[in-house]
Amino acid sequence: MIIGLLTAVAASACYGTGSVLQAVGSRKSARQEAAAASTTGVTQHGGPSLSSTAKAAVTWEFMVGTVLDFIGFGLGALAARLLPLFLSQTVISANLVITAVLSIKLLGIRLTRPEWASIAVVCSALVLLATAAGPEGGGDTPIAGHWWLLAASVAVIGGGTLIVRLLGARAAILAGLLSGLGFGALGIGVRVLNGVGPFSLSSLLTDPALYAILVAGIGGMYLHTVALQIGSVNGATAALVVGETVVPGILGVLWLGDSSRPGFAWVAVLGFVVAVAGAVAVAWFGEPEPEAAPTPAGDTQSSAPGDGTEPADQPPHSLAGDRVPS
Repeated sequence: MIIGLLTAVAASACYGTGSVLQAVGSRKSARQEAAAASTTGVTQHGGPSLSSTAKAAVTWEFMVGTVLDFIGFGLGALAARLLPLFLSQTVISANLVITAVLSIKLLGIRLTRPEWASIAVVCSALVLLATAAGPEGGGDTPIAGHWWLLAASVAVIGGGTLIVRLLGARAAILAGLLSGLGFGALGIGVRVLNGVGPFSLSSLLTDPALYAILVAGIGGMYLHTVALQIGSVNGATAALVVGETVVPGILGVLWLGDSSRPGFAWVAVLGFVVAVAGAVAVAWFGEPEPEAAPTPAGDTQSSAPGDGTEPADQPPHSLAGDRVPS
């Protein structure tokens, strides 16, 4: 249990740091697209295009963040096999706290008191979950369940990508939620994957869960990148927390046999509900509001009514979260 918790905490640190670095790279790319007045950087609905997302992925910040994500994935996969999913996924999702703290320094975001209070609620819920967690269930499941997991992963990632592209700039929270569902499916796939212990290459390659892991992992990373491009980094990460925590936690109990300590079931339920509520609160309070462009004091000629010009030095992004111009 202790090794599993330490592994989950390490995965959380990697994911949290990686998210902020990816956000830095994504927004640097978005600013460069805006500065070049590119018409290919966004879709007709105001969301980022595939080309702009690809450009974000080749910034050094994004690449370092991606490396940290892969390390976090490995640690998270180990934690998913050592702990009940409702505990491992929730602890990993505590990267929200790391994301929020690092975003102050690297993204210039100022957290409000409600955001800090919501983060404190999430941390308190993690303590309750760690206290209540019992032994993890087994990973032996019928192969039909693995096929259902693959089908669900394709539906979530494929259908979700289409919906996000149609909604464009309004899809930040949805993209974060769908990416979380993808990462949640990844966690379930790791738990039920055949051919791991004892190792069998033939069993591994013929297991649909392996391909569910690939679809859910790659698709979840893409949707998370989109969410970071068009919305608040804390809001997008909080929505991701809900997606990768709720469904795996419930399926871990109902399908895989995860359980709490005797007499602590109510503590586990309370901790789980409070953790999700705290994450939703961070998403709610962390979503930036549009702000009007102020006219610099003493400069009444640079944006005179009717002259069709904009102040050249007006920053196009809010402190709470930059958005791709539509």
